[in-house]
Amino acid sequence: MGKLIKRIKLTSFIIIMIQLVAVIVLTILYYANLFNLDLANNEDFKKILVPTTFSLVFVDCLFLWIVIMIISSLRKKTDLRAAEVIGSDVQEAYNFAMIGLAVTDDKDVVIWTNDLFKDRHIDIIDRNILEWKEELKSIRNATSPDTTTKIVYNSHNYEVKYLAEACLYIFKDITEYESIYAYSKKQAPVIGTLAIDNYDEVVRGEDDFNDTVSRVKNEIFSYAKEYGVLLRRIKDDNYSMLCTYESFLNMKADRFSVIDKVRNVSSGQDIPLTISIGIAHDFPDVIKLNELANEALDIAMSRGGDQVVVSVYGQDKEYFGGKTEAQEKRNRVKIRVYADSLISSIKASSSVLIMGHADMDMDALGACLGVKAICERLEKPARIIVDLKNTEAKTRSAMISSIPKEELDKITITSKDAEDMITANTLLVVVDVSVPKRTMAPRVLEKVSKTVVIDHHRRGEDYIENTFNVIDPAASSTCELIAEFIRFASIDPRINLSPIYATIMLSGIFLDSSYYKSRNTGMRTFEASTILKEFGADNALADDFLKDDFEEHRIVEDIIVNKEHPQYGIVVATASNDEIYDTATISKAANTCLTFKGVHAAFVIGRVSNKEVKISARSDGSINVQLLTEKLGGGGHFSMAAVTFEKAEPQEAKKALLKVLATSLKEASMSSEDMDSERM
Repeated sequence: MGKLIKRIKLTSFIIIMIQLVAVIVLTILYYANLFNLDLANNEDFKKILVPTTFSLVFVDCLFLWIVIMIISSLRKKTDLRAAEVIGSDVQEAYNFAMIGLAVTDDKDVVIWTNDLFKDRHIDIIDRNILEWKEELKSIRNATSPDTTTKIVYNSHNYEVKYLAEACLYIFKDITEYESIYAYSKKQAPVIGTLAIDNYDEVVRGEDDFNDTVSRVKNEIFSYAKEYGVLLRRIKDDNYSMLCTYESFLNMKADRFSVIDKVRNVSSGQDIPLTISIGIAHDFPDVIKLNELANEALDIAMSRGGDQVVVSVYGQDKEYFGGKTEAQEKRNRVKIRVYADSLISSIKASSSVLIMGHADMDMDALGACLGVKAICERLEKPARIIVDLKNTEAKTRSAMISSIPKEELDKITITSKDAEDMITANTLLVVVDVSVPKRTMAPRVLEKVSKTVVIDHHRRGEDYIENTFNVIDPAASSTCELIAEFIRFASIDPRINLSPIYATIMLSGIFLDSSYYKSRNTGMRTFEASTILKEFGADNALADDFLKDDFEEHRIVEDIIVNKEHPQYGIVVATASNDEIYDTATISKAANTCLTFKGVHAAFVIGRVSNKEVKISARSDGSINVQLLTEKLGGGGHFSMAAVTFEKAEPQEAKKALLKVLATSLKEASMSSEDMDSERM
């Protein structure tokens, strides 16, 4: 039909041009009197002119009418009923299945459709089908013949497939299926587990009719009723949750305000009650959903509580809340259980490897030495994995200057040699880190079958799978945890700690608690320091390990000169792109920025290698910098965190940081009520 229309257009153009040329010629002859015809005074010509003109007009109208009739006739022939093309029986099958067919020419213009389009008033004949629905381009240009796409038109959903050889588009009506799917999606089960943080510390063996506890539970049940969540008590401080996906989406849109409501109820208390929730959805097996929900709850609690972790099988986890720091819990029974579990794991192994994180600092080194002391008491062969090139300068200097070379060679091992000594019964103890790729020797981690993790940073989504872990964000440092293990372990005789080991561990506490000035410094921190002092820790030497030399001080000053204030209380400093800085220097610059009045969070950006740029983040406790760095791919502690960018420029890292600050700073900031609660 398209070709016929082109012919009609060409014929019409020729006729019009002939008539136009004839009119021009006659006009010239009429007025110019060429060839002495004198048409202007020729009476015979005048008598012929008028009838001829009317005749031409009549012929043109007749031609136009004939063309319209031809097109109409051809259109009717083109719009053949599908029954005439494919047979009435097959057409009935197409009608029953609600399948539409559209045939196009080589220019994607529709030349035929079946009755489904006509019945639904979809007129696309002579239209370019790709212009009608651009979504069809994906299947028109697809290499696989099985490729399909979905479109929506006139409130109907269609799944479309294209057969290239026949230039045929097949439209399958899936409106009912989509409606059922949408309904099923909304009604899909969502399983969760809710735990009340600090419940045991508040109740302390009394009944749970404590006024604050009652109000907290009322808030929880009111919220559950409002959003259609079924709660069932597992134990006094633990509840199972069941709701539909639609209810979950409503709670997600509300950003799980129940965590803020509960926090406000207990604000002002010595030990505020908060809640942690693990939620799982989008998996057909409810048993697996329950496992995912419990795992999500474990992550929420290991990150300090007061937050919701949403787990979807095979996808990244989502985090909501986490505006307050983990509360210190003085539970020596739990410490003893952890210590005895660590000792049991060591006893059950043939040998022990110990390692911290890459760019090992004094906290990681001190924790490694503390675990080494436990292994020595148990008479288990143990070595600390140390690559000096992957160790901070101050830590490297402290090791070399304070531990005799003969002893250092006996207690340390390179990552390459450690791989060779691994057996089926080798235990790996990882301290001060829980992210696999940030360990000192990731390949060793891959080869061992038994792993223990001891860390004080909030647990992230990517963490080490292990048989036993102690992740306590309430602790100021990992050395604090190890010191408690050494003191409160049930083993007799007691574990001994050499004065130099104790001094290095005390230096680790100094470092991560900013000399007891950080907000996560608590009574446990001072008790751990006292324990180390009893083992002969030297305050002056521990402080000397952390002192800056003049050159480092100058570098820090040069970095913070370039500070900016993108938002109130926020400092962002970007180091020179031409210099490579030690990781400790970047962290030191962030700590220095935090000492300025009015600064609540500091971010220092610097190049730490030719291929890596690091952001070191510090907070006074009013902003969760770990939440912010997680959105950039990093992690850490509530008030101390970091993120490393590979193959990036400092300005690119800065741009990404500013974007996160613009979108997520409010989410990561504590409210004024939270701040008042923390101060009290």
